[in-house]
Amino acid sequence: MALRYLVPALAVAVGQAAAQCSGTTTIQNAGDASALSTCSTYSGDIAIATDTTDDIAIDGVRRITGSLTAKNVPEMVSLSGDSLSQIDDSFVLDNVEILSTLNFPSLSAVETVDWIGLPNLQELSFTTGLSKVSSLSIQNTQLSNFDGINLEEVDVMNVANNFYLNDITMPLAYVGEALSLEANGRDVNANFPNLQWAYNMTFRNCSSVSIPSLSSLNGSMGFYSNYFDSLSAPNLTVSGGGIAFVSNERLTNISMPSLRQVGGGLQVANNTRLDSVDGFPRLQRVGGAIDFNGDFEDVQLPQLDDVRGAFNLQSEQNIDDACEEFRPLAGGRGSVIKGPFTCEGKLRNPGGVGSSGGSRTGSGGSSSSSGAANAVYISGATGVMGVVAAIFGML
Repeated sequence: MALRYLVPALAVAVGQAAAQCSGTTTIQNAGDASALSTCSTYSGDIAIATDTTDDIAIDGVRRITGSLTAKNVPEMVSLSGDSLSQIDDSFVLDNVEILSTLNFPSLSAVETVDWIGLPNLQELSFTTGLSKVSSLSIQNTQLSNFDGINLEEVDVMNVANNFYLNDITMPLAYVGEALSLEANGRDVNANFPNLQWAYNMTFRNCSSVSIPSLSSLNGSMGFYSNYFDSLSAPNLTVSGGGIAFVSNERLTNISMPSLRQVGGGLQVANNTRLDSVDGFPRLQRVGGAIDFNGDFEDVQLPQLDDVRGAFNLQSEQNIDDACEEFRPLAGGRGSVIKGPFTCEGKLRNPGGVGSSGGSRTGSGGSSSSSGAANAVYISGATGVMGVVAAIFGML
């Protein structure tokens, strides 16, 4: 071929190769995926077509500057990439019903992981391990553990409805916005040994929660309907928002020995086996309400000197001694307890802030007052949602 023809032909070939490594590509089959193998970096988005039936291997690609997405792909069994180490935007798997193999041995950094509706995915093959993710959401899979996900920092983490998931262990040290664990395996252990700082955290349906290093909580933390018998946060000193323990049926002990300040409300409600609330020995200030109701025999807050919201203590047991201790602290604006004060024992149905415990089972001490004129008082909050609204509405 004459040189004058060869040079333009090479230019066209190079231009075609470059075009294949940028833009938005939809992979229809294994051949389409193989065609990307010359792209060390793919500049754009890669999507898996909904009618794909092949195993898809995006081999050779080391970085995707956009997203990797598979939505409503009912026949794809395997998705892999032998060299892929970074996805700059999102890794989305949504309703990929028979996907059972997810093999990315080099993947370590993804901006957003969003996986939902993967009922056949039981394990991850992430040898290097994901260590850098800003937002992680994993829902409705068959994963039994998070081997291969080794986050040290995350802004948002939501793990829900993974019914076989029994272990969530990470070297996580920082949660920038929110962490939520809900409705995973009944025996799930949430283990965050290095976690020191978090904003908001919510734990539901966990058999154990380990946060031994947590020292600062900028937002709120709630434990709802869990199965553990003890919760310890030995290094937590300050919570910028509220702290709640609600309907943890096996809970017998709460230990936060260093906690001095709660910016929102402090709620301990309907934990049927918890007969003593004495795990806050250094607590001084509560910015919202204190709301304790259940089957308590003993309540101690020896360092309490400022409660900006209501104080509600209701129990099925006789709590005369506790009421006698807290009653002098109430009385209005200049008192320790600024909001409405309620302390009642021997109630058939102890309730939250603004509620009446109903009839008594026998004689028992009680006391109530309207509190300061500017106190927040929410009436009729008899259920868990009402209690939560009452407390966290005071933030």
